[in-house]
Amino acid sequence: MNLRRGVLRAALGLALLPLLSPASAVEPISLGLAIAGAAASALTGFISYPRLYCYFKECCLQRRDQRAAAALQGDLDKKLFGQHLVNKVIVKAVRGFLNNSNAKKPLALSLHGWTGTGKNFVSKIVAESIYKRGLQSKFVHQFVATLHFPHAHSISLYKDQLQSWIRGNVSICPRSLFIFDEMDKMHAGLIDSIKPFLDYYELLDGVSYRQAIFIFLSNAGAEKITEVALDFWRNGRTREDIQLTDIQNALSVSVFNNKNSGFWHSTLIDRNLIDYFVPFLPLEYKHVKMCVRVEIESRGYAVDEDILTRIADEMTYFPREERIYSDKGCKTVDAKLDYYYDF
Repeated sequence: MNLRRGVLRAALGLALLPLLSPASAVEPISLGLAIAGAAASALTGFISYPRLYCYFKECCLQRRDQRAAAALQGDLDKKLFGQHLVNKVIVKAVRGFLNNSNAKKPLALSLHGWTGTGKNFVSKIVAESIYKRGLQSKFVHQFVATLHFPHAHSISLYKDQLQSWIRGNVSICPRSLFIFDEMDKMHAGLIDSIKPFLDYYELLDGVSYRQAIFIFLSNAGAEKITEVALDFWRNGRTREDIQLTDIQNALSVSVFNNKNSGFWHSTLIDRNLIDYFVPFLPLEYKHVKMCVRVEIESRGYAVDEDILTRIADEMTYFPREERIYSDKGCKTVDAKLDYYYDF
């Protein structure tokens, strides 16, 4: 802030210098041009100073290291419910990667779980922690399998386009973030085309990919995650007792062998290029109520406990006998609120 004030004072001083100097008479137009030129020159210097330039225009890696990690931790603590494993793994993985000035490869995170458990939400929070504009940032790139890669007969074309897109954007911004949604609907083999970018290469055709971040979202493996969660519940243990080691290996094997997954027999898994398989546990009744409460408050309305409970009760739960987990997570909460509240 002091530096910014100093630069502005310098700009003003340069602009007023011709008025204060006992120089010979100058034509009014010439004097105006001189003042304008001096001010413009000083202002250009002010804006071109890297940090101050980024105050006006989005820059690559807008929030650095500790600031990004703190923003990520704060948002996950306040906005993500029932996902202690996700909170712990995502924060440690992203914080460690951003603080590592000599990373040997890009960060690759694969998020797995049922619809509505928070996978897209967490990828959004990661994007916002690094870039102020979040998913709208020009350095954040989203791919949806059914939208961007819909036709099986065009796989070769998709591979070329995907490689060109990643190469071009990392050349512009080494800290580019790539998010691949609906991996369970992606054609097998397509994702392997980006294997060279995720490997331990220092440079590929003169470009380093070691600062980039790749996030993959998939429903594949959700059955295995639920199986582990149910075993803990039936044995009288809480979901918070579940550790990453209880799920991660079985999850990666399940995803690798799932023929309906874009990771089916993928070299990314076979070569251990995915750094973390992050399990999203199915959400319970109490978590659905938390989602409803936060959504109501975010819209600026007082919470009606009767409506909150009614919405949570209307959700469907599984397994059929125990009715522990919401089969849609918190995905339909927003639509149900529109029905009950006269917004």
